[in-house]
Amino acid sequence: MRITIHAVGRLKAGPERELSARYIERFSKTGAPLGLEFNRIVECPESRAANGATRQREESAILQKFLPENAVLLLLDERGKTPDSEQFAAMLGRWRDAGRRDLVIAIGGADGHDPALQQKADAVIAFGNMTWPHQLVRILLAEQLYRAATIQAGHPYHRGCHRT
Repeated sequence: MRITIHAVGRLKAGPERELSARYIERFSKTGAPLGLEFNRIVECPESRAANGATRQREESAILQKFLPENAVLLLLDERGKTPDSEQFAAMLGRWRDAGRRDLVIAIGGADGHDPALQQKADAVIAFGNMTWPHQLVRILLAEQLYRAATIQAGHPYHRGCHRT
């Protein structure tokens, strides 16, 4: 299954980008033998519309133009369900094992995702109840993708960490 990260906004050069890239590289190496292929990161500009609902619709339209046909759509949103790492790994595994070719994981803009897009999504998840800056969400997602691959591979990385 090819996994693409779609993000509203750009991650500038610096430690956040470097850490995200490090986990993506680890995921690429660990996930590929498991059928979890990292495809790419697509960054789109934030909408400049005057109100939040319009910004959500405009950003959603960009994502929908980009979405491959029959792709699994996973939205990251602070109001989503909060799976633990094992549940996240199992979710990825179920989609892969069902023969789904593409997975797009979308990080929305500052206003979140358009409600109509949320209705179309295969799943909506959150990294806890707190609100996170987009730079950290990228790092968290990259790390959780790597962790999911290590869980599926039976690698000790996951067992050596603790929840906070």
